[in-house]
Amino acid sequence: MSITFLSILFAVLVFGVIIIVHELGHFLTARKFGIRVDEFAIGMGPAIFKRQGEQTLFTLRLLPIGGFCALGEDEERESEDSFRKKPVPPRIAVMAAGAVLNILLGFVIVLFATAHSREAVIAKIIWIAEDALCREYGLQVDDTILKINNRRIFTIGDLSYQLSNAENGVADMVVERGGEKIALNGVRFDMETDPETGRQVLRYNFRVTRLENINAAQVFIYSFKETAYYARIVIMSLGDIIQGKYGINDLQGPVGIVTIISDVAESQGFNSKILIDIAALITINIGMFNLLPIPALDGGRIVFLLIEGIRGKQLKAETEGTIHFIGFALLILLMIVVTFNDIGKIVGG
Repeated sequence: MSITFLSILFAVLVFGVIIIVHELGHFLTARKFGIRVDEFAIGMGPAIFKRQGEQTLFTLRLLPIGGFCALGEDEERESEDSFRKKPVPPRIAVMAAGAVLNILLGFVIVLFATAHSREAVIAKIIWIAEDALCREYGLQVDDTILKINNRRIFTIGDLSYQLSNAENGVADMVVERGGEKIALNGVRFDMETDPETGRQVLRYNFRVTRLENINAAQVFIYSFKETAYYARIVIMSLGDIIQGKYGINDLQGPVGIVTIISDVAESQGFNSKILIDIAALITINIGMFNLLPIPALDGGRIVFLLIEGIRGKQLKAETEGTIHFIGFALLILLMIVVTFNDIGKIVGG
């Protein structure tokens, strides 16, 4: 089988698991609080499989681009199992459960990968090139990097992200050296031109520490930090987009993700560690994205519930539905634009 086909298969499998876990979070929490679930759907578009449960219709739909739990939200029906009849706290729990379960799944994936490899990478420098600029600006071997530009460094991913976003390769740092915290302001790193994009990128002419045979406690702590990094990068990336550091052409959709998987497979084979990292990043990313306070997303619905709790009065279902529909339409439009950009990058090489 071709690498592209295997990459598509892997992506469909990952997204399928993520969707099922997300919707199960909503479904199980709703049932826990006695809320009616009219339909549990995997996929969008026309139904290709249906099975009627005791209370819920389970469907598999044609397009593998999402899913939904149709909660009983009608105002006319007076039954006590209606979503709108329940108090605000359990409804918030139902809305948050899908994203929380996605993030928990990401943690489990990272925990499994770390436990399997029994390795961790920490931001303690073990080697710096003799001609490296950062050496001239005060960075030394055995320094442990604690902060870059006032952001705490938890994992090697944090280190890479913050340095790659350092303007002109210059960063303010806090390091631990000999048991003391030392501020290094204006540390300059070497830059080079990326042959593919033509952009100036940071050249990593130093190495950090790889720990081997770590114990169970270290596995858990490192996995928690890695999950926190994956979650935090969603917020940081959104902030970078708002500030104009990245544009819409830098966003990746499902097609772009498949391309990345294919590129990795072509250069390194189907490296299980890298693929597991990609799966963890995707599920945590989707979980965090769904918690953003945007209409149509779970976070947007939570905002409406918080407003209801403060006002002590529900917004009309039709009004809230219209707002969420507009938000959903805009998200679909964004997805279409990103997908066309991804396809354009492939066609353009």
